Amino acid sequence: MRALVKERPGAGLSLLDRPLPAIGPNDVLIKVSKAGICGTDGHIWDWDAWASARVRPPLVVGHEFMGRVAAIGEAVRTLEIGDRVSAEGHLSDGTCVLCRTGQAHICKNVRVIGVDRDGCFADFISMPESNVWKLDPAIPDEWAAIFDPFGNAVHAVSAAQVSLQTVLVTGAGSIGLMSVAVAAAAGASKIIAVDPNPHKLAVAKLMGAHHALDARSPDVRPTILEQTGGAGPDVLLEMSGNPDAIQLGLDAIRHGGRAAILGIPATPIVLDLSEKIVLKGVTLLGIFGRKMFETWYQMQSLVTLGRVDLSPIVTHRFPLEQFAEAFALLHGGQAIKIVMEVDSE
Repeated sequence: MRALVKERPGAGLSLLDRPLPAIGPNDVLIKVSKAGICGTDGHIWDWDAWASARVRPPLVVGHEFMGRVAAIGEAVRTLEIGDRVSAEGHLSDGTCVLCRTGQAHICKNVRVIGVDRDGCFADFISMPESNVWKLDPAIPDEWAAIFDPFGNAVHAVSAAQVSLQTVLVTGAGSIGLMSVAVAAAAGASKIIAVDPNPHKLAVAKLMGAHHALDARSPDVRPTILEQTGGAGPDVLLEMSGNPDAIQLGLDAIRHGGRAAILGIPATPIVLDLSEKIVLKGVTLLGIFGRKMFETWYQMQSLVTLGRVDLSPIVTHRFPLEQFAEAFALLHGGQAIKIVMEVDSE
């Protein structure tokens, strides 16, 4: 099969011929149809400090995908060949205290496809039956291919309890924009999006933001306060990982507010814990992955009931063979979400 592989340390990826993945009795072989490119994949392409510390080449990259079941192990009972599926890309151990108490999404021994084991930028991927999600026919293929990041957004918004609250979203990348849409669907009273990219700010308005503010403007914090009655937003959804955005969000959030932090800074940041968190009584929520599988049910309901439209977020599509062009677009910042069409049929 074709596979997009990180062959060795250093920048770039290579499209190679690789053997089909083997499947065990409880596994499913999936023929990949579409796969989303994530910022994590960009880090692996660049071979930055995070990637060089975490990834062990050679490795098939990619963790956002959908496709159809091509083969099943002898013990598989819930899936059949031809089923249209996506999959949870975090493989937990199932035995630790976190897994046994409903927190498998933060299992300390989690293995992530495309990071810790072979991923989905290939014609086929093997997944445990327990991680495979059978898709509702009403979900478009492109949306199903990006359920992984959509789940990040749904998990963050759900944890932050945004209903009837004023919400500040810092970072209008794909997950930030999804968060705007989910917050709107969840009944947020006012949503303010902040980002330096004018195109992404326009999409934020399309996704449901009441105000879209340029992060570079010296008036951004006063405007946030003005739009929230001088108190600051009830909820911060930090989706950028940018140190300035994190500082802005924690400066602006009201006393007693909730801050859901999903964005990951490239390096450690200095934070005035006393002034920004302790003395303001702010509740910090670390957001990682998706709840398995509570968030998946929520995602499916949001899109099948027409509460969230992900169409504006998918801005570019490329066949697998044009991966270099796709990653160049990702690095250039022109794209929001890029979907690779692995199976041309």
